Amino acid sequence: MNDVLPATEASRLTYFAFAASAAPPVPRPPPKPLGALPELLTGRYHIERLLGVGGMGAVYRARDLLREQFGDPEPWVALKTLSADCADYPDAHALLYSEFALTARLSHRHVVRLFGFEVDSASQRAFITLELLKGPTLDQLLDERPGGLPWTELRDIAVPLLEAVTYSHSLGVLHGDLKPGNVLLAADGLRLFDFGLGQAVDGRLPGLPRLCRERIAAWTPRYAAAELLDGAPLSAAADVYALGCLLFELCSGHHPFGHLDARQARQQALDRQLQRPAKLPAHCWPALRTALTLDPAQRRVSSAELLAVFRRPNQNRLWRRLGFTDR
Repeated sequence: MNDVLPATEASRLTYFAFAASAAPPVPRPPPKPLGALPELLTGRYHIERLLGVGGMGAVYRARDLLREQFGDPEPWVALKTLSADCADYPDAHALLYSEFALTARLSHRHVVRLFGFEVDSASQRAFITLELLKGPTLDQLLDERPGGLPWTELRDIAVPLLEAVTYSHSLGVLHGDLKPGNVLLAADGLRLFDFGLGQAVDGRLPGLPRLCRERIAAWTPRYAAAELLDGAPLSAAADVYALGCLLFELCSGHHPFGHLDARQARQQALDRQLQRPAKLPAHCWPALRTALTLDPAQRRVSSAELLAVFRRPNQNRLWRRLGFTDR
């Protein structure tokens, strides 16, 4: 996605592994091993260079030769295919298609735009083509701003991000891996991307394959809710917890629970000890603190409610402009 491959600390990376304790899959003929990714896919997409590697997929910059043939001055796309560790797994192509099907149903200015899902017949490589974006991801921004962002800058990022997640949830699409590395600040606005660990809520899009967390352990440790680490299914509340971690980190410069994951933080009841970051307006803190609750039954706030709070102006600043002291 991004033209610059970020150097990201391990705790921000998605952990993706096939569970050793999983029940064996239904016997089937072994798949033909996939070789190296060819430079040309489907006779149309010429791979130019690697942009980034995640837990499940690798993203490349590619030139669309058909667009180029018809004189498009910007024929480049991003091309996502399975990483080498996952490509030979029997269900991996179905999961890649599920990511495409989920994201393709979203039409929002702050959600990455997908073009198509294809399979190269010669190499048997499945891939997604999507818009090529330039700009820093939020983890790169955090590396450059270790003290966090002031309210005006935070709000300019938080509002479009919360709009994207609220829109996705309204259509029954859960992201499953909300973290700074999956949010990019493009020249024309923020983009949320990588729904590879996402799924539809129960009863929506029932035909799509789902990531089975009993067979596949997939999460980003610092942003996964405790219930996910306990083996519970993905939920909107789990997305809200990840949003809470991300927003807290943006305004303070550090993760709310340091390098601990949510289960470790729960053992020490650290969510009860959280203090409002100095740069966060007081009116935002009750909702954000609720989003960071480690008990999902007590995490009674939605992304839409967070959005409403972060859209409000800083009341303290307004009072200071009028000559009153903070209340």
